[in-house]
Amino acid sequence: MTTLNPTITDSATGTATRSATDSLRGPLTDSLVMLRRDLKHLQRYPSVTVMLIGMPVVFLLLFVYVFGGTLGAGLGAGSGGRAEYLEYVVPGILVMAIAAVAQGTAISVAMDMTEGIIARFRTMAISRAAVLTGHVVGSMIQTLLGIVVVTLVAVALGFRPGADALHWLAAFGVLAMITFALTWLTVAMGMASKSVESASNSPMFLVLLPFLSSGFVPTDSMPAGVQWFAEHQPFTPFIETIRGLLTGTPIGTSAVVSALWCAVIAVAGYLWARASYDRQSVR
Repeated sequence: MTTLNPTITDSATGTATRSATDSLRGPLTDSLVMLRRDLKHLQRYPSVTVMLIGMPVVFLLLFVYVFGGTLGAGLGAGSGGRAEYLEYVVPGILVMAIAAVAQGTAISVAMDMTEGIIARFRTMAISRAAVLTGHVVGSMIQTLLGIVVVTLVAVALGFRPGADALHWLAAFGVLAMITFALTWLTVAMGMASKSVESASNSPMFLVLLPFLSSGFVPTDSMPAGVQWFAEHQPFTPFIETIRGLLTGTPIGTSAVVSALWCAVIAVAGYLWARASYDRQSVR
């Protein structure tokens, strides 16, 4: 295993501690090592990445080519065909891609927690935050790769939004913000899970929530109770913000609401993950 930093062993506890000269650069160096470890896992198990990225692509093809004609007719825009529905559904598929990779993050963290590697890390002079940060940054890189792939497939299908370069950059900034928040949440879920199987199931609601939002059909076409839920859950403002930036539809307060939701989710996920890690450390 890579040696992260020079250490000194506490004779009373047997725990390695970091030397004073490395106390400042240690967390950053440790985070980079953990990130490299996470990226090597992605290289060794490419099928996982392909599966997580492939699922949103399959849903994009399914909704555009199977349901697009019918659902597009209900949008009431232009000819109401597949082209209009493709433009409408892509933002929802992009958010679904984020949720799919986030589910894989929970599984990866749970594997580390149950296979003993985290216990080994605790005996080394490694920044506690670095173990979690490596997973978060690695997952964000994987997610942004998935977003690029889904976007390229959408463009190949005929997705031609009127956004300029600045609006595209803003849209990817919003997607990165959502990725950061959901990744911390699923890291916490993975750490709190008792097994890999439970970790694979606990974030499932993140994949389902886009279906109960404005991602695939307008919320005003839903029954009253479902419409209320769709309008007050976080994925609807996420999708409306991205849709507005890419296609020019009104954003309203969606951007502000999205930022607030992301802040709440990210802080809650981080605090939950740190509490779980600390609790495991004292066992």
